[in-house]
Amino acid sequence: MAKQSTSEPTDVHAEPLKGRSYKTLFRAHEEENLVYPDSVEVDFERSAEFDAAEMETSAINVRIRELLGEGHGHIIVRNPGAKHSLGVGLLNRLNLEFDGSLGYFGVGLNDGPNIRIRGRVGWSCGENMMAGTIVVEKNAGSSFGAAIRGGDLVCRGDVGARTGINQKGGTIIVGGRTGMLSAFMMQRGRMIILGDADENLGDSMYDGIIYVGGEIASLGIDAVPGEMTDHEVAWLEHKLDLYGLKAPKGAANLQKIVSGKQLWNYDNLEPTEKKIIL
Repeated sequence: MAKQSTSEPTDVHAEPLKGRSYKTLFRAHEEENLVYPDSVEVDFERSAEFDAAEMETSAINVRIRELLGEGHGHIIVRNPGAKHSLGVGLLNRLNLEFDGSLGYFGVGLNDGPNIRIRGRVGWSCGENMMAGTIVVEKNAGSSFGAAIRGGDLVCRGDVGARTGINQKGGTIIVGGRTGMLSAFMMQRGRMIILGDADENLGDSMYDGIIYVGGEIASLGIDAVPGEMTDHEVAWLEHKLDLYGLKAPKGAANLQKIVSGKQLWNYDNLEPTEKKIIL
């Protein structure tokens, strides 16, 4: 085995992994380490737009990347026609607008762009987004924000079932109501529902916080009421104000739902104890 160099930086973290060393190089004071290697500099004052009515999904996504590579920081896509998988995998700072509705799996796997959709979206909008913002002006389908890890995902209207399923971070805001099994298996992050929530809200949630402004049809397994703090009220007011939204009865009167944490050691429970929890 080759001898390791003694000239490696002192802030290298080495973790043994199946006989090899996995090394992570990261210095917070070096700005270049906070962006992707192939990211490009953009001018947010430089705008471009194109009509996507007669274009296929792949051609639309390629055109967005071409304009991004040319340094355009503001891109407008006209007439997206509810096509699926538009605006996905963007790992760069960018202001992106869709003047119309998107289909399934829109604007997912993103890390950095600020996206506005002036229409509706289908299933799994914003899935696995890492950072940035997504604002949907109308309604959204099921699995809105599935496995989201960071950033703000906002729908001004109603959303379908399983909103934020397996949410791992970030903030999901719904201006209207949400469907059944929202926040199912939630792990981290915050979800703000300004309208009603259907059955089994927060079912099997591991951690994270849910705030609800309307009626809750029922809570899921291990989802329990929590106690609101003044710090949370201030944070909620600020976050909602960013998107021109308000809680129906004020942020202080939102219902707070958290994990009861009875499922954390589920495998160690006796059969009778498992029945009580379920």
